[in-house]
Amino acid sequence: MRNYTGKILALSLCYSLIACKQKPASSGNQQATLQAAAITFGGDVSFLKQHMDAIVLKDSTSKSAIVVVPAWQGRVMTSTATGDTGRSYGWINYDLVEDGQPQPHINAYGGEDRFWMGPEGGQYALFFAPGSPFDREHWQTPAPLDTEPFTVISQQKAAIVLQKKMQLTNYQGTVFNLQVDRTITLIARKDIPNYLGVDLHKSLKAVAYQSANVVTNTGHNTWDVAHGLPSIWILGMFPASPATTVIIPYKGKSQETGLVNDHYFGKVPKERLTINEKVILFKADATYRSKIGVKQHNSYNYMGSYDAVNHVLTIIQFTLPAKPLLYVNSAWEQQADPYHGDAVNAYNDGPPSDSVKPLGNFYEMESSSPAMRLTPGGHHDHYHRTFHITGAEKHLNTLSKYLFGSDLSSLIKH
Repeated sequence: MRNYTGKILALSLCYSLIACKQKPASSGNQQATLQAAAITFGGDVSFLKQHMDAIVLKDSTSKSAIVVVPAWQGRVMTSTATGDTGRSYGWINYDLVEDGQPQPHINAYGGEDRFWMGPEGGQYALFFAPGSPFDREHWQTPAPLDTEPFTVISQQKAAIVLQKKMQLTNYQGTVFNLQVDRTITLIARKDIPNYLGVDLHKSLKAVAYQSANVVTNTGHNTWDVAHGLPSIWILGMFPASPATTVIIPYKGKSQETGLVNDHYFGKVPKERLTINEKVILFKADATYRSKIGVKQHNSYNYMGSYDAVNHVLTIIQFTLPAKPLLYVNSAWEQQADPYHGDAVNAYNDGPPSDSVKPLGNFYEMESSSPAMRLTPGGHHDHYHRTFHITGAEKHLNTLSKYLFGSDLSSLIKH
C-alpha cells in the first residue's frame, strides 16, 4: 500500500444515553420499516430533504454520489456507487432525524464522515466541564460539534467548502478560539485507482470522496502541552451486517504488548477480535458493544471493512505523519499519559446493558490527527478519504490482497 499522507473515551461510551432517549418501543419497528424502504440512496436523500437542507454531489463520469448536510457540521450522511436506486452506504438515525427535537448530551444523527475534535475525556477533555466527574450524566458534546451549523462558502457539482468559527473550553479551563475549514470532494470513478494504487476491474462499482479538514488557531495564545492540545477526529458510521469485519493492517509483531487497545468497554472476547500476522480483524455486526484502537507507531494510513453479505469493501485512508507525534488520550479518567492515545479506532454498536437497547445497526471507523501545537494563525490539516467498492468477490480479492495481504475469504473466517 502506498503512503498517501503527502497527497493530501469514545463517542460510544454515551450511546446508552441516546438509546434511552429514543421514541417509545413501537418506534423501533417504525425505524426498521423506514430504513427498509429507504435502503436506496435516493430514498435516504428524499428522507433527509424532508427534514434538512441536504446537498447532493455527483460524479459526471459515473453514477456515484454523496449527500452532505451543512447544519450537521457539514457531515457526509451517505453515499452510493450506483445512483438513486443504488445501495446507500451510510447509517442514518431515522428516529432522531424524524423526531427533530434536540437531545441532551449528543445528537447522533449518523453519517459516514463527521467532524469532531478530541480529546473526549481526561484532564484535557473537551466533552466535560472543568471539575465535573467523568460519567455519562456530565458528558456533553460541545455545541459547535453537535447542534451548530457550518456555513457553506462555495459549492460545485462535485465539491463543497464549509467553514465554522468556534470557541471550545477544555477541562483545565483553557479556551481555544479556532476556525474549521472543511472541503468535501467527490472523487471521480476513473481516478480511484490513482488513490488506491491498484486498478479496479471494470465490473466493480465504486464511490469515493474525501474530507479535507483544516483547523486554524484564531486566538492570541499558543496551544501548548501544559494547558492541553486538541486534535481533529473524523468518525464514520456504516450499516452493519451479520458478516461485516473491520480490517486494520498493523506494523509490529502480533504478540506485541499493547498492539491493540481493546479495553474501552471491557476486554473484547477473542471470538470477536483476531490478530493474524498482517491485520487486526474486528467483528462489526452491531450485536456486542465494543471498541478497539491502534497507536500511531503500529498503524498504516489506511484501514477497511468487508460486508460479506452485500459484497461491499470499504477502505478508509487518512493523514498519518511518518514522524512520531503526540496523540490525545480520550479515556474518561485522570490519565497517567494524556498524549499516548490512538490514531485509529473501530467501534461496534450493541446493547450497553441488558435494560438498554442499542443505538442502531451500525459500526464505526475513525481516524485522528496528532495533538495540534499551534501558534496564533497557525493551522493543521487532516484528510479522511472513504471508498466503497462492490461487485464479485473474486474481483474484490485483487484489492484485498494488495491492501491487506490476503483474499477476503481468508480474512472473514476469523
